[in-house]
Amino acid sequence: MPTLEAGQPAPAFSLPRDGGGTLDLADYAGRIVVVFFYPKDDTSGCTKEAIGFTERMADFEAAGAAVIGISKDSVKSHDKFKAKHELAMPLLSDEDGSVCDQFGVWVEKSMYGRKYMGIERSTFLIDGTGTLRQVWRKVKVPGHVDAVLAAVREISG
Repeated sequence: MPTLEAGQPAPAFSLPRDGGGTLDLADYAGRIVVVFFYPKDDTSGCTKEAIGFTERMADFEAAGAAVIGISKDSVKSHDKFKAKHELAMPLLSDEDGSVCDQFGVWVEKSMYGRKYMGIERSTFLIDGTGTLRQVWRKVKVPGHVDAVLAAVREISG
């Protein structure tokens, strides 16, 4: 799987979302979109990251950006996660992993010497033309939301 880099077009996707229905990246044509992939609903790092984006949502919206979270959890799991933590962004369910594959975030990981496949915490900044402007891989949660917001503000003028 080739690695996506800044300057390339963002892969198109349409996925089931929390609350029912589907969300299509094309729905955001002409807007800046932040897509963050996270490993699992309601785990400590993922919860901190999602709450961080929620706390700054007004700032992202003021800069003209939408924020979307994606994991392989089910819509039902997303509904519980979103309600429990009052999350502001849509959460999309990529249960078959096809979108994770397109973005190159489904990778081999290792914990305590055991290898397994999982989502590498990653964020993609897509401009209004559908082009990737910045890619963050192996994201560390502290300070990440602020770094993404600064990058959004840079391209939103």
